[in-house]
Amino acid sequence: MASLIKYMTGIVLFLVMNVMTANSTDPNKEIAVLLEDLSVELQIVQMFYRTENNSLYQRLNKLSQDLKAGNSLKEKVALLIEKDHVLNELKLNELSEATDISKIRYLKGLQIIKILYEKTLTLDHHYASVATFNEINNLGNPNNYPEFIEMKAKMTKNQDKKSGFELSSILGDNIYTSVVHSMVSLFNNSSANKKEKEEHLKEIECILDFTLRMHNDLNIIYFETAFLQKSNTNVMLELQQLFVDYTKPIKYHTALEQCRNTDDWERIRDNLGTYLKELDKALKDDSQRYKAHKMQINLEFPIDRLLQFIILYNGHIDQGAKFYEKFGVMLNSYENEKQCATKIPLEYKKLKDNIAVSIEKFNTAYKPIEINGSKMKQILYGINEFE
Repeated sequence: MASLIKYMTGIVLFLVMNVMTANSTDPNKEIAVLLEDLSVELQIVQMFYRTENNSLYQRLNKLSQDLKAGNSLKEKVALLIEKDHVLNELKLNELSEATDISKIRYLKGLQIIKILYEKTLTLDHHYASVATFNEINNLGNPNNYPEFIEMKAKMTKNQDKKSGFELSSILGDNIYTSVVHSMVSLFNNSSANKKEKEEHLKEIECILDFTLRMHNDLNIIYFETAFLQKSNTNVMLELQQLFVDYTKPIKYHTALEQCRNTDDWERIRDNLGTYLKELDKALKDDSQRYKAHKMQINLEFPIDRLLQFIILYNGHIDQGAKFYEKFGVMLNSYENEKQCATKIPLEYKKLKDNIAVSIEKFNTAYKPIEINGSKMKQILYGINEFE
């Protein structure tokens, strides 16, 4: 049975590290499959040691009874020696079980880091595409609309020279002073009659209504998206540092980005295999038990760091989801959308669609649902969910 557990642990190592090198179109499903596989493997490990320990406890009870019934000193000494041997086997099993569970947790955590890095990269690309979506700034300023520019040129040219005035380049680009100046120019247009002025105003009324109502909201979306992108960069830096701390015990010193770009996951597997062989060797040597204990802690501590990062990541995703829900409310608040459907830009609808899709992604693609569940916590803490 001892060889069976080593074989099964080797299978887990091989399968999980192969999953790490495989491409997945759905990271959430990949996490779910990995969790199921490791949950089963964890159950196998715990069932094996439970069976082994039950057998040892039966021997221990039998030895205790034999000690009470023993007559000669020689017989009792032999029984005590055997009892001490059984107790040592139980202690060794306890250490070995903890080590095998640590192996599973470590491999699981390493895979999660890889998946979360891919998610964070995708989110970064998303924020970058929205932040550089020039139409967000352009949409809220009438000076970027050809109809408004053309009307301004006409009004300025035909305005009353005595009462008319020109704006500086700074004020001319300002949405509020530009609109006020255009209205003044329209009404000071001495060459246009009342009907013509009304027609000119009608041509740009939807543009003015849309930009004046949505200007602040569009600016908020632009700058808060830039803020979210900065936050995502900080989360990515945290994840990269976590990877450094995570792989340091097994003497792997390549950065996460480089590891991903060079597909260097196999070398991590090799380093981990070497580390585990050294740990198994130390466990079997009484004089190296402290070293084995320290090596096991070195595997456990990064996993706890991963749990802390998961909390940070989930908080970041929750924040992004709330921001985008707010963006959706803002974009849907324009009450004259139907009346001005032919005048407001197509980019406005595209932005609304983009925000709606993003909200859905925050609840699915970006958010690692399984990581938030009790199953994930149980497996990371080495607790079998079936117990």
